[in-house]
Amino acid sequence: MEKNAAGRHFKLYPTVHARQTRAPCLYPAKNLYKRPKPFHLSFNSPRLHSSPVTHPRETKMAQNDHPQWPDHLPWNVNLFLSALSFSFDVTRRSNGTVNRFLMNFFDLRTSPSKKPINGVKTTDITIDKARNLWFRLYTPTTTTDDGAGTGLPVIFFFHGGGFAFMAPSSKPFDELCYGLARELSAIIISVNYRLAPEHRWPSEYEDGFDTLKFIDTTNIEGFSVKANLKQCFIAGDSAGGNVVHHVALKASEHEFSNLKLIGNISIQPFFGGEERTESELRLTRAPFVTMERADWMWKAFLPQGSNRDHPAANVFGPNSVDILGVNFPATIIFVGGFDPLQDWQKRYYEGLKKYGKEAYLVEFPNAPHSFYAFPELPEFFLFIKETKDFMQKQLSSNI
Repeated sequence: MEKNAAGRHFKLYPTVHARQTRAPCLYPAKNLYKRPKPFHLSFNSPRLHSSPVTHPRETKMAQNDHPQWPDHLPWNVNLFLSALSFSFDVTRRSNGTVNRFLMNFFDLRTSPSKKPINGVKTTDITIDKARNLWFRLYTPTTTTDDGAGTGLPVIFFFHGGGFAFMAPSSKPFDELCYGLARELSAIIISVNYRLAPEHRWPSEYEDGFDTLKFIDTTNIEGFSVKANLKQCFIAGDSAGGNVVHHVALKASEHEFSNLKLIGNISIQPFFGGEERTESELRLTRAPFVTMERADWMWKAFLPQGSNRDHPAANVFGPNSVDILGVNFPATIIFVGGFDPLQDWQKRYYEGLKKYGKEAYLVEFPNAPHSFYAFPELPEFFLFIKETKDFMQKQLSSNI
């Protein structure tokens, strides 16, 4: 990752297209797609600035002038995104609650496997049965450590789902974490935090932070001898990316005995505000994420009576917390060009830089929200490479 003249770190990939496949290919050969060469923008590029509010009269024009759906998206990806969107819509009630019974028919769950699957074994560990706080542990079996006997880095992972849906055992996230453990040669701790609207803010953040404290002080058979707790990262996608930020803030105020956080991996994080950004108004028919769904999720998650400028949603907005003196880990933010939330994600990057934090922005122009869940998309391996590079940089500077 290079710096521009203003000292910002960002990378914009040219558009890349997935090959059409007859069925999902979970882990294709790495030479299946030709890796595009990145090019770098100057800091003055409008693509990296906070987007102004678009006048309502311009919305229809914007929709007609700009594509709403990525080109050449494989049929299975289209089908999955449509099915997931339908499941979220049909289980959301107008009174702000979720039909959990009905959602069980859509949200396929998996079981842990102590027998390695593609070089990774898994086990579920309970932290607090009363609040159903547990995590799934993904341990690579084909990689021991970095060769120096220091153990494997640890990644705490927080799943997406708008704070209201999904779990570590949900099939898409289980498969994702298997892939992350194998591709990144890291131990993954995928956290089952409480869900809204039954458990609103700050329950999700508290569960994430309590998981860090549990790992810091608990001897876990087969984990403690393989993990390097001085090389810990927090990662999350969508709503989980939001959790990453707030858990990192809580962790900065705590003195751990063994654990050290050295980096945040924020994958299309779910941030927002009362303002409607240009990308929100332009991408009204983009895959998966719509403003109606996002608004419902914020209403289900945030304290009753608050709006989207609450600091949980608009982290650098009018009610934000000053993080100038906070020891905040280096952060990499991944953005997709067909994600309506992209302007908020770019503002998040700019906010971190404003407060003097180490931050990196990587944008894939043809990627929809949740692209990282589909290894058949070329952006998946670009995402893996950028994450590897980021982790290696942080590991090298925290020896």
